[in-house]
Amino acid sequence: MTANLGRADRVLRLLIGLTLLVAPLLNTPPIWSVGAWAYVSMAVGLVLAATALFSFCPIYKVFGISTCRL
Repeated sequence: MTANLGRADRVLRLLIGLTLLVAPLLNTPPIWSVGAWAYVSMAVGLVLAATALFSFCPIYKVFGISTCRL
């Protein structure tokens, strides 16, 4: 796996991912208290956080995109 995420992209993904992971646990806003939305939110948050931590996005790889400066 070659890194294809730059620093700004990683930070943004991590912040959004952690927000989506934690929001259902806090029940704010109320839409996340509905079961299905909570699970979807947490799954998307987990994927975003994981791609940020590994500096690799499979979708970027498919489309040949890289925000990483080498």
